[in-house]
Amino acid sequence: MEVQETRVQTDRVLTIPNILSMARLVGVPLFLWLILRPVFGGPNSDGWALLVLMLSGISDYLDGKLARRWNQISSLGRLLDPAADRLYILSTLLGLTWREILPLWLTAALLARELMLLVMVAILRRHGYPPPQVNFLGKAATFNLMYAFPLLLLSDGSGWLAVLAAVFGWAFAGWGTTLYWWAGILYVVQVRRLVRRKQ
Repeated sequence: MEVQETRVQTDRVLTIPNILSMARLVGVPLFLWLILRPVFGGPNSDGWALLVLMLSGISDYLDGKLARRWNQISSLGRLLDPAADRLYILSTLLGLTWREILPLWLTAALLARELMLLVMVAILRRHGYPPPQVNFLGKAATFNLMYAFPLLLLSDGSGWLAVLAAVFGWAFAGWGTTLYWWAGILYVVQVRRLVRRKQ
């Protein structure tokens, strides 16, 4: 996050925020297994998958909050946090698309943005720059998507709760996708400025 630049960083690995981020990473394959169980003839485990997603969202909020409050911002944390975010988004996209809850065009739009960022990171590395820090807009986009995915999973049912979940889920998905691309475009602009400055 941008605010991290103004704070002292630590090289410690075993901090509470880092442990939370590591736990989120461990939850990625668990979530994917839970959401895909019905596809392979297993019982429906959507309730457990929703719980894993909710815990991921809570830990995503807590790791940044605690890192700043306890001065435990670390170089490892700056890598783990966005990595966990992206892996959750990718695994959720895979699971929900496979289950035909998400349309292919939305998945393609979000994956295209990720591909664009990978190209930008490669360009930065070629010019000797580290990846820029996650900005507020990117974090807001991730939060919107992390709200959208559980709601859309919940909408794969019947009754008034599923209808309500679909309405709010698609609203968050729309906002999240828009912000995700907006943050990505700002990232491209930032990379372009850095590369031009070096030339």
